[in-house]
Amino acid sequence: MRAARLIKMVLLLQSRPSMTAAELARELEVSERTVTRDAQALSEAGVPVYADRGRAGGYRLIGGYRTRLTGLARSEAEALFLSGVPGALREMGLEDVGSAARLKVSAALLPSVRDASRTAAQRFHLDAPSWFKEPKTPEWLPAVADAVWDDRRITARYWRGEGEVVRELEPYGLVLKAGVWYLCARVAGHGSYRVYRIDRFTAVEAGVERFARDEEFDLPGFWEERAEQFARSILRAEVVVRLSRDGLRALPYAVDGPSAREALQAAGPPDACGRVTVTLPVESEEVAHSQLASLGPEAEVLAPESLRARFAKDAIRLAALYGT
Repeated sequence: MRAARLIKMVLLLQSRPSMTAAELARELEVSERTVTRDAQALSEAGVPVYADRGRAGGYRLIGGYRTRLTGLARSEAEALFLSGVPGALREMGLEDVGSAARLKVSAALLPSVRDASRTAAQRFHLDAPSWFKEPKTPEWLPAVADAVWDDRRITARYWRGEGEVVRELEPYGLVLKAGVWYLCARVAGHGSYRVYRIDRFTAVEAGVERFARDEEFDLPGFWEERAEQFARSILRAEVVVRLSRDGLRALPYAVDGPSAREALQAAGPPDACGRVTVTLPVESEEVAHSQLASLGPEAEVLAPESLRARFAKDAIRLAALYGT
């Protein structure tokens, strides 16, 4: 425990010119007295930690001291190699760069943990695309990825509706969702962030001009917000369904998860037959028919009447197929 804390303290001091005892204590989640003792222990071990006295004082490393990654434990090294997504790197044209980086890290590790990349790959694998879909790398993904890394504006031509549109974009980040690549970008001159499916790009031209990136932009937070907005935007209809106990358990797997949870949270108590009535947001009556059909007799559609009639016809056809 203390060894890991000492390594973290050295790495913190490596990354900044100096840190006060209070700052180190906050980062390491210990007391300032413990920071003082740890600094003394590092100094005795040959790490050149220097303490500046006074109100503006603090701790710093002297002589350009840099530590190597020999302090990584096996579990830490394996987690480091797990952080890469080989398939995504390959699609972005970064497979060689990623391989070189892993080799350099391996070379810096202690001999006892140099097989971390192999042991991690043997135990975990990320397969991003969804089932029954053949993954296809968008033609313009490598060019877009290069522009994202270099903060260079791009001129993109893409399909929207039945025609092509041209936009000058500031590419902020890439997101891989269920096997589909998306670009989060700001429209040049407008200041608004938007999301584009890269497989709809028909041409991409990267300029030489770099844009000033907004350092406050939070890609994971932006994507989460937009994804939730999109999921809600397509739920334009509602159906009323009476569910058995088994139907209640199966509902989140048959329909959109968030809408199912929302419907279940707003549901009232069970009726005399033990069934619960819920109002479920859905994309359309057609989609609801397809999704709720998987619940079979565990779900009874009460409204709208047109959807109930469709299930009634299904029931008649099934009875004819299987007999009474």
